Amino acid sequence: MENQINDRLSFKAFLKLALSQPAPDHSTFSRFRSRLPKEAMDAINSEILRQFEEKGLAINEGIAVDARLVRSASKPLSQDKLKEQREHRNTEEGKRDKTGKPLKFARDLQSDWTVRNDTPHFGLKEHTAVDAKHGFVLATTLTPASVHDSNFLPYCTAFSRHTKQKIKKVYADKGYAGEPNRDFLALNKIEDGIMRKDSTTAKLTELEILRNKAISKIRYVVEQYFGISHLHDRANRARFTTIIKNKFDVWFRQAAFNVDRGMKILSRMAV
Repeated sequence: MENQINDRLSFKAFLKLALSQPAPDHSTFSRFRSRLPKEAMDAINSEILRQFEEKGLAINEGIAVDARLVRSASKPLSQDKLKEQREHRNTEEGKRDKTGKPLKFARDLQSDWTVRNDTPHFGLKEHTAVDAKHGFVLATTLTPASVHDSNFLPYCTAFSRHTKQKIKKVYADKGYAGEPNRDFLALNKIEDGIMRKDSTTAKLTELEILRNKAISKIRYVVEQYFGISHLHDRANRARFTTIIKNKFDVWFRQAAFNVDRGMKILSRMAV
């Protein structure tokens, strides 16, 4: 950030810095970031989305919910070794380095294991809701990888509302199917866009298969966000060794992604 501000006229103009005025030191940005509470990031992201809504970009017509795996910043450990190191970290000795000072850097012990498509994965899981019309990221958070996707549909839905307008519909794949999520949507008078899956007692009907295909053409927008952030921000691997730091990383990425997305949409509308 410091180098970009010193190098780009557009950055200096945005920050209202004179050409001869250098950027703040990089440590200033680090301290500022470390002091931001979650409430501040929620307010920042909500304000960005509200301003785009004022420009005519509605964000509550429908949301697509999905999750992706994120590799840990540390090398994988076996379950037994992970348990052992977690227990050691909780001791007074485990909280200090070799010189007796409090640990500043330590390996990731908050990630855990899951299996997807027969492939084991050690790390975290990012749960995200994206505006189905314009592709804005409305809500995102991180959990250990073993947490089931379906548990976070209510969270993603609740934190996707940034204006007074109610969310009209939630789209999600078969992993979110089940009574708890359907009941949540019904209770909140939100239209159910969750794909159906075969049960032990009945196969999908032809109508349900067609419905799933129609939903898949809409909910792809959340996978588009995953792909873009993976390609440009290396978001498929955690940058830090604690969940809280990585959460702030995804919230900053959410804000940057939405600003970029919104400006591109507005520029196309102006042509």
